[in-house]
Amino acid sequence: MNRQRAREISESPIMANVTYNNQPIYIQHVDDQNGTARIYPLDQPENEQEVSLNELREELH
Repeated sequence: MNRQRAREISESPIMANVTYNNQPIYIQHVDDQNGTARIYPLDQPENEQEVSLNELREELH
């Protein structure tokens, strides 16, 4: 996923359908310098992790 789109999703009040390893996630923050995002699985908000933006997928329907 590109940085601009990840930032748009993280700042939007509308929930986007984004996955990491085929698991629905929420993007908390985008780190432009490192090309990473702070995320957590929707069903495990306590399981925060920093991942590469390249590993995030937006599912468009």
